[in-house]
Amino acid sequence: MTELLPWEYGAIALLFIWGGFVRSGLGFGGAVLTLPFLLLIRDEPLLFLPIISVHLLFFSGLTVWQAHRADARQGRAVSTVNWDFLRYALPLMIVPKLIGVAGVITLPGSLVTGFIFCTVTLYAISYIVGRPFKSNSARIDAIFLMIGGYVSGVSLIAAPLVVPVAASRVSKEQLRDTLFVLWFVLVGLKLLAFIATGVDLQWAQHLWLLPCAAMGHVLGLKFHAYSLRADTQLFFRYLGFALLMVSIAGLARFWMDWSAG
Repeated sequence: MTELLPWEYGAIALLFIWGGFVRSGLGFGGAVLTLPFLLLIRDEPLLFLPIISVHLLFFSGLTVWQAHRADARQGRAVSTVNWDFLRYALPLMIVPKLIGVAGVITLPGSLVTGFIFCTVTLYAISYIVGRPFKSNSARIDAIFLMIGGYVSGVSLIAAPLVVPVAASRVSKEQLRDTLFVLWFVLVGLKLLAFIATGVDLQWAQHLWLLPCAAMGHVLGLKFHAYSLRADTQLFFRYLGFALLMVSIAGLARFWMDWSAG
């Protein structure tokens, strides 16, 4: 990671705490609700995406493993992972995912950043109006999953497209861990592509960012237990407003940089 100012290090640390909280608390959103803020600090998607990917693999795998152990100890017959949904979703998402991965590696960083901010703006508006992307059609669900696979390959922010489909087919108790397994597979493919093409995985930065994400992870586990009982619609609305402001600022800077260039 290139040299940063002290306030930038502090802001990045806080954002990784936030990302860890969202990821373990909701089962999704660790990237979509963190990456736009990170890009305002340093407009380099390939600087942050490998770090976020490794964190997702580590904490999603840890959470599902802990849930499996708890099921075994308590003798619960129903897994926290809905494997039927995964067998339906993964074949639809993997090919678009690989196409998206090729895009993020070969396309200019500024173009990927602009795509991310445009996508997040749509997501933010859907949160604010309380109408996240959803459908009651198997065909539309399949389209959402395929587009989600591509968006995930480009930027790791596919959750608002994939989660509504999963939520309509998976019980609330299984939703988080099912999504974790899905992200684990998809992000694993992305990391393999990064390694194969020589992308720097920023291993040195994990020494200080992994503990930050771990702090958020612990807080998120507590929030997840609460969210199973409470209505989180207001929470998403506030997030939508915050994301919209950040996306507008990011798009304005992208436009100024593009005009100057």
